[in-house]
Amino acid sequence: MKTIKIFLVLFCTLSLAKAQMVSNNRRVADVYFINKEYYAAAEYYKRSLQISSDSVGFTVPYAFESKVKEQKGEIKKDEYEYLVFQLASSLRLYKNFQDAEKWYLIANGFTNPKYALSMYWYGDCLRANKKYDDAITAFNSFMAKYSINDGYKEKADLEISSCKYALNEMKYPRLFRLARLQNDINQAGSNYAPVLNNQVFYFTSSRPVNMIAGKNQVLGGVQNAVKVVRKETPYINTIYAIQDNSPRASNVSIKKVPIDVKKMEAAAISIHPNGNMMFITAWVNKDEKIRSIYISKRTGTNWSDPVALGNEINVEGYNSIQPFISKDSKYLIFSSDRPGGSGKYDLWYATLAADGTVGKATNMGSKINTPEDEQAPYYNYKTKKLLYSSNGKIGLGGFDFYESTGDFDNWTTPANMGYPFNSAKDDIYFTSLDDLDKEGYISSDRESVCCLEVFQISRKQLTVTGALIDCATMKPLEGAKITLTGNDIDKQSVLTDANGSYSFQLNSNRGLQLNATMDNYFAKNLNYSYDQLVVADTLLSANLCLEPIVIDKPIVLENIFYEFDKAELTEASKVTLDNLYSVMVDNPNIEIELSAHTDIIGTEAYNLDLSARRARSCVDYLVSKGVTESRMTWRGYGYSQPIAPNTTIDGKDNPEGRALNRRTEFKVTKSK
Repeated sequence: MKTIKIFLVLFCTLSLAKAQMVSNNRRVADVYFINKEYYAAAEYYKRSLQISSDSVGFTVPYAFESKVKEQKGEIKKDEYEYLVFQLASSLRLYKNFQDAEKWYLIANGFTNPKYALSMYWYGDCLRANKKYDDAITAFNSFMAKYSINDGYKEKADLEISSCKYALNEMKYPRLFRLARLQNDINQAGSNYAPVLNNQVFYFTSSRPVNMIAGKNQVLGGVQNAVKVVRKETPYINTIYAIQDNSPRASNVSIKKVPIDVKKMEAAAISIHPNGNMMFITAWVNKDEKIRSIYISKRTGTNWSDPVALGNEINVEGYNSIQPFISKDSKYLIFSSDRPGGSGKYDLWYATLAADGTVGKATNMGSKINTPEDEQAPYYNYKTKKLLYSSNGKIGLGGFDFYESTGDFDNWTTPANMGYPFNSAKDDIYFTSLDDLDKEGYISSDRESVCCLEVFQISRKQLTVTGALIDCATMKPLEGAKITLTGNDIDKQSVLTDANGSYSFQLNSNRGLQLNATMDNYFAKNLNYSYDQLVVADTLLSANLCLEPIVIDKPIVLENIFYEFDKAELTEASKVTLDNLYSVMVDNPNIEIELSAHTDIIGTEAYNLDLSARRARSCVDYLVSKGVTESRMTWRGYGYSQPIAPNTTIDGKDNPEGRALNRRTEFKVTKSK
């Protein structure tokens, strides 16, 4: 009996100890979470849930929930639900979407309103993991159940549109090649914000640094109830450079850029085209972590101590980050959450003087900015194209690259750069290797669990080539104008050479149209879909022929049929008239007469009326398709203009001849 009592006391003591351990681990986890140390927070939430630390790809055990229910004395339901949700959130916030997805799936079953966003974040993780169809289902489920008017339903609706867009993009990739740099540039930590200046490759990295003399830091919880002591983080954002060889080389010599930022972290630089001024994002690693833009000037091989720009750029209490200096030296573009914007981080610009002083910052407007974040601008003054990242528009997920054309007064509607330029995760920071931005580097975490890495990106090209000939003589047409238009394509025009040949180089395979025009010839359009363009890197257009325009020369429309004794068009006839419709669309400068003819069966008056009604039915069909009625006249000629004998020489019926006479024609009456 005494032995049993001792066992019970020991069991209760162990249970209380475990319960105390769970409570302590939760408090430590909460402190880390409040201080945005999400990886550490996740590890302590796991300890609170009495599971071991995971590796990438950790799978929640199926027996886990049952185990927790058996341990009510150690983890109660409310505690369990809190820990699961916090663990899921910690994993998501340090971008481990694979594991976060599994924990949010468990949290979706919680009925406590505190966890009503679980389904939204579950959909967010599914989208980041490229499970777009499942993400759409999750977001729809969230919208059906969520009743709070706090903007999350609108965000879910945007996410659904983005998932649908992403599914289409993944099905129809664009003309880009991406390759992760396979060298020491992509080490532990984040590696991002590549910049190329005067053959020197700069980038930012938070890779671990020497911590032998590292100091302790104290992290405080809510109302300082719990404090956690830790070593200073070894992951410090610092500027590095490669000077001796290409960043694509297998072995690179990486050195810190010698800038004294006085114990601040530094990131996302831009260098003035003259090479003597560096604009830097820097901040002190304290709780508030307000980021500002600094300037450092070069003297010989040394850089001066950075000095913060004035309140034109840095507004007290707000962040200004990611400076970009245009290559014509006229503008400083940056991202900031300062007042006066559209939402969180907006893009702003200011004029830049030769000595580095700046003018008043101006918001880049609602076409560029959204209520969410716009960051990392890049502007090519030669092409007038702005490339930047946003997480507030329809896209593939996270930050996507968008492109707009403008001159700081007006901007075109930004276009998503599509897949594979963008991915389901964050894609941000671009630097170019050439004046036309055909090749460069970006940062993306598409192949990483948590962190940005540097990728090389280049535009593939599609060659469109062909020849133009006269349909009648089969000879080449020299000097004809070939115009190419299409989705994501700037309009291009060339003239055919002596062989009738033409050629284009394109950066888009999203469908295109060729328009061929020449004086005194019918113009012609050719349309090519993505499916036609994606099969090869060269589109060889077979010899394209143009028909000469001869005023008042009748052209028979083959296979125009009517029901017996009626004027209504058959479906087969409409197919032929669709070809005439194309001619009218391709040649907006012509006017035509559309005429119908009969054989000699019936009276003259009857056939004149029937042919007129048939000609009118053709015009009515073309009008229904969108051709302006004033460009067409119609006339019935009855049997007054036969093109074949209606009878044989001996006066007998000639069915073949009568069939030829029952025809519909058009002729050009005017060509402007």
